[in-house]
Amino acid sequence: MQLIWLRSDLRLHDNTALSAAAARGPTVAVYLLSPAQWREHDDAPCKVDFWLRNLSQLSRELGELNIPLLIRTASRWDDAPQVVFDLCQQLKIDAVHVNEEYGIHESRRDEAVADKLKAGGIDFHSYLDQLLFKPGTVLTKTGTYFQVFSQFRKVCYDRLHRSLPSLVTAPMAQAPLNIASDEVPANVEGFETPGESLRVLWPAGEAEARRRLDTFADVQIDYYKNERDFPAKPGTSQLSAYLAAGVISPRQCLHAALQSNQGEFESGKVGAVTWINELLWREFYKHILVGYPRVSRHRAFRPETEALAWRDAPEELLAWQQARTGLPIIDAAMRQLLETGWMHNRLRMVVAMFLTKNLLIDWREGERFFMRHLIDGDLAANNGGWQWSSSTGTDSAPYFRIFNPLSQSEKFDTEGVFIKHWLPELAGLNKKDLHNPANLGGLFGVAGYPSPIVNLSTSRARALAAFKNLPSRQSVGAGDE
Repeated sequence: MQLIWLRSDLRLHDNTALSAAAARGPTVAVYLLSPAQWREHDDAPCKVDFWLRNLSQLSRELGELNIPLLIRTASRWDDAPQVVFDLCQQLKIDAVHVNEEYGIHESRRDEAVADKLKAGGIDFHSYLDQLLFKPGTVLTKTGTYFQVFSQFRKVCYDRLHRSLPSLVTAPMAQAPLNIASDEVPANVEGFETPGESLRVLWPAGEAEARRRLDTFADVQIDYYKNERDFPAKPGTSQLSAYLAAGVISPRQCLHAALQSNQGEFESGKVGAVTWINELLWREFYKHILVGYPRVSRHRAFRPETEALAWRDAPEELLAWQQARTGLPIIDAAMRQLLETGWMHNRLRMVVAMFLTKNLLIDWREGERFFMRHLIDGDLAANNGGWQWSSSTGTDSAPYFRIFNPLSQSEKFDTEGVFIKHWLPELAGLNKKDLHNPANLGGLFGVAGYPSPIVNLSTSRARALAAFKNLPSRQSVGAGDE
């Protein structure tokens, strides 16, 4: 008997470990609920709800193949070795199959489980699945992990040209086992169920993920390069939550993009090429987790930036968290996050730069707040994005490049459609005043909207001074973007 231990791979199709297990013989699936660990990792309630909804859907689909899904609890991952071992003994399991996960805690958990099983004579097989390339196989000429995305991408392209990762066939139905599936819980204590409006935005299941991918690849991908920066336009794939939970695989995404681009990586449709690059950014940040474990430990990728004199400004942090900064594009973006569990990628950069540069608040505060609210929360991508914006990470924005929220707003939400949607109290303003109601002077206080909590130019100067004082810093360069 084989056991597939499901984690962030909640799908039937193109699931390497599931197909490998089923090919070896009768298979049972298990999922571990780990609420204490999820809390420690700042997983958002809407994300936990999304996992459970997808798990419930997957349970039905596995049931049609006569593969029972069992639910066990290992509140912390330290409990996982015993819980998995006990289940294996109970079911007389010969081998456990998993898809690799990345990050210090994930790696330690899997090593501990493997050791416990092997000591009991049970095999443990792990497979490359949530990445296109195994970490440690895309390295510089000196054998180190890449620190610059463009160089990493070039090697990935070379490898993809030579050998494209193929899709894995879904398992066939097996003979029924005398084992009943467990009911997937509708919720987990400590993680409140989100409102129905958020759930409607993110339907569960592989069919929905596939529908989004097909719609995007058939229609939207052509406009992706030009429209992805405009938050009021449906310019992105809306697949990040499904990728994070493994409801769809990066291989499926890559194949769909290539199919829409006649098999080309670097030529043809610029939209398809740009989107493939985004898949590779996701890949890059996972490789960084493995190659530079300190980023899993809340440490800056660039060690010299650990010396930054971040400000302790709890009221400003709270205003940012509650969408009360007085800068409409920032507040609209934060409301989008709070209400939908998701934020447009351009705005993730804008609000992150505002927090870390204009407010000079530690990037870790923003990283944690995002994880606690994102339905697509992913340690590698979230950490990579925050460290990029705060100039502490790989490929980071030069510290003197500080997005100006007003010019970003005017450039990417020119007509104010996004702002008016999320800040209806400002809907009566013309598009000139909408981006910066503070310009209205005496009339200020529109519908109780707050005045800006910070002066953009003086706060920019303060950030430049703080970064300039770090060791090994270059002279100041260009201005705002």
